[in-house]
Amino acid sequence: MHSFGARELLACSKKGYFISIVFFMAGFTHSQVAYSAPSYSLLQIVTIAAEQNPSINISKAREDSAAASVITATTFANPQFEIGAGPSNYITPGGQGNNRNWGMALSQPLDFPSVRNARREFAESNVQVATLGIELTKTSVRARVKSAFYDVLQRQAVLEIAETDRNLLKDIRERIKLRVDVGESPKYELIKADTESLAAERDYQVARVRVTEAKAYLRGLIGAAVPEDYDLAGELPLSSSLPGIDDIRDRINDATQLKQIRAAIKTSEANLRLQEQLVNPGLTVRAGIEQDPDLRQLRLGILIPIPVWDKRTGPIAQAAAEVREANAILSERELAIKRDIESAYQRYLIAQQQVAAFENGLLSQAEAVFKVAEAAYRFGERGILDYLDAQRTKRVVRKDYLSARYEYINTMLEIERLLGYELLEVKS
Repeated sequence: MHSFGARELLACSKKGYFISIVFFMAGFTHSQVAYSAPSYSLLQIVTIAAEQNPSINISKAREDSAAASVITATTFANPQFEIGAGPSNYITPGGQGNNRNWGMALSQPLDFPSVRNARREFAESNVQVATLGIELTKTSVRARVKSAFYDVLQRQAVLEIAETDRNLLKDIRERIKLRVDVGESPKYELIKADTESLAAERDYQVARVRVTEAKAYLRGLIGAAVPEDYDLAGELPLSSSLPGIDDIRDRINDATQLKQIRAAIKTSEANLRLQEQLVNPGLTVRAGIEQDPDLRQLRLGILIPIPVWDKRTGPIAQAAAEVREANAILSERELAIKRDIESAYQRYLIAQQQVAAFENGLLSQAEAVFKVAEAAYRFGERGILDYLDAQRTKRVVRKDYLSARYEYINTMLEIERLLGYELLEVKS
């Protein structure tokens, strides 16, 4: 029988430990590969935002509150029941007192029909304002979410460029180091390559942080329904374009913001009519019975307030001022929307021209210059500085192209937000 020595046991234990480590790392790697962050399309992101965004929920709550005010406006006031009892004493000679006297009455306040109609009209106008507020909030949230979505895509594209440049410059740096070590290139080329490599690493790290920042902002617009670690699937819709400026100007009058302000004007006018009607708001019908020791009396009466001291001068003047303010706000918003749309449309045209310039020549030219410089450097016809300059120029041109693409889409979304309805269709 063969017996194991101490060295063999130690070797076996080391081998078993190594195998355990290998299996652990394999399992850990498998778990890492198996997990992948959930990916969302633009349609999914917009749908989640419409359900989870707090601003939309606030607007819905305001609409519910306005709808409840209609019920309040059309509800009759509660009747009042009055009862009393007490002793009676006669002040004439020979009269006798008695404790068996009592009285009760029922009163019902009634508004005049004109007052009830004015109160109901005021409440229903508030509902319309709140409903348009929901529509306006949804449009604003949708435009902001779409802009943030495309911002993430644009920053991710910049990150891909930065990562490619970082890897390329690392490779260049290693090749230059080898040439410097064998004496084929001067040492300053290695210094220059090190500088460019460090700059590329810095740009890569900055691009990563900017992607994380943009994704965090987008998640803040959506809510906790989206996990912290997530991906986006989509691309910038460069095939989309806006209608002509004359067509857009014709649509300004139907902008949701202006519709809401016009509804607010109607609400202010309804409030003014209500305050005027409340000078004589209504009457109170009263029916009662009074019981004395030897006499029972039935009473029917009407109570009518007389506007002697309070003619509601203050509330009427305040309501009239609110009507003037609402009309002034409408005029101000019309001018502001026209101004902002004109400005956004000009930026849209500029971005459109820039995108066309990049796609029709600048991108291909920068790529051609880079390839020529790379080939010349490989064959020793040009130095490292020319090669790195060409590579840097190509990187700048591609980043500027991505910025122009995002500005092109973002100006469309700005006009969409100002008009209050969708111009860029959301596709799955």
